[in-house]
Amino acid sequence: MKKFLLAFPFLLFTIQSFGQQFSQYNTGTLYDSFENPSRASFTPDSSRKYAFNFLLPNFSVNSFLTGNSQVPLKTRAFLGYYNTANLKFGENRLNRVNANLNYYSIMYKAFTNLDGNAEIGISAQTRIEGRGIFSDESVALFNGPTAFKNDHYDNIFNNSGTYQAYHQVSFTYREKINRKIAVGVKLSALMGIRYQKIDVATSTLDIDRPNDQAFLAMTGKYKLNYIPGTFTTHDYLPTFRNPGAAIGAGVSLRTRDAFNLQFNVKDLGLIRWSSRSSTYNFASSDTISAFSSGRRERNIYEAAKNVAKTNEVLGSFVTPTNAKIEISANKTYWLDYNSQYRYSPTLILSKEMFFDGVTAALVNPITHGNYTLTLTTAYNNYKILSVGGQFMIKTPNAEFFIGSERLFPTGRLLLASTKSEGQINRSASYTGADMFLGVTFKFGPLIEHPLNASYIPIENKPGFFKRIFSRIFGKDDEY
Repeated sequence: MKKFLLAFPFLLFTIQSFGQQFSQYNTGTLYDSFENPSRASFTPDSSRKYAFNFLLPNFSVNSFLTGNSQVPLKTRAFLGYYNTANLKFGENRLNRVNANLNYYSIMYKAFTNLDGNAEIGISAQTRIEGRGIFSDESVALFNGPTAFKNDHYDNIFNNSGTYQAYHQVSFTYREKINRKIAVGVKLSALMGIRYQKIDVATSTLDIDRPNDQAFLAMTGKYKLNYIPGTFTTHDYLPTFRNPGAAIGAGVSLRTRDAFNLQFNVKDLGLIRWSSRSSTYNFASSDTISAFSSGRRERNIYEAAKNVAKTNEVLGSFVTPTNAKIEISANKTYWLDYNSQYRYSPTLILSKEMFFDGVTAALVNPITHGNYTLTLTTAYNNYKILSVGGQFMIKTPNAEFFIGSERLFPTGRLLLASTKSEGQINRSASYTGADMFLGVTFKFGPLIEHPLNASYIPIENKPGFFKRIFSRIFGKDDEY
């Protein structure tokens, strides 16, 4: 925790990790069906009726950092000192960090209807969303006064950042209306864990070198949700102190030329934070003592916190989740005459609804039997190009996948953690890490059509959405 705290001064929170996971698109896994609710996770006449993760981990975690701060923060994290040689002063050079964690602790689905090809499911997951922008000078400050040539600076710490963590309990329903269209919904109850947001409007630094101290002044706004006492791991347990709700919906459409199109609105939600939460409209100053000593990092953090936590107003506030709109197109090709190697690329466009993030991705899976290897490339509006890979084993009743959507940065960061100075001092377009993992199983009776059934089959009546569709358009089952 201390390393993250050092890395992002004045944001006053711990960033966890950021990411978006595309490699699972159109895989038909249980994870895919919860993230993209119109996707099926069962195959009639092959799969068993129930799917469950048996509390085994299914998660996606990812982080990236851009800007000149990469080398100083890596040297501090892995070597114990700041290499500030490439930081720029007075040029308004900014660094960007983005963070997200999506962890499913429970995933359960049941196949309920043959005629409607219907599935219902419940899930429990924990999400962490974070993002921040901070200046080169903010990092240099933690190295003490030596990097600062002048004694007075204005507006070099005008940083901003948001951190939000919450639990999400969801109900999903998916139904295939006809041979071309499937729809799905995901209704969620949210329980907020932690929220912090800071925006620094103005800032001033005055250095008193003879007395080894500095004076920090800032104005801006800082929001912090209420926690009884000091925040501990106990506060990650679900409570109804900060309630919220979210909805997700998806439509899958198969065209006449065999393209599979998807349209998704993902986790569009709001959280109402406790009425005992705090909003600080700060305009204050504090002293950074022992500015060149070994305690300077803690002293800087304490001074920034003391400034930000002034002029408190208690009251609830409402924040959105990081909802997304996604559109994708997929088509399957056979690579050989014997139809043993299947190539099924998916092109995806994703837009954050409440933030500025836009990402385009191309997912390239090649499947042979039960084994799939995937190459994923993605490019976002922050000019970050990512190349990832996935290995998956999938049968009708079991699935396992593991991978990374930032293979090379993840490898380089792992080498940096072994104190490889070449990787630590490498200043790339970004520093990042990514990993996702999942495993689930199906159990229970086999899903069989009536003509193939070895026992009395499950209900074979039209599903809810299909009945509505038939009433509106008057289409029969053969449509």
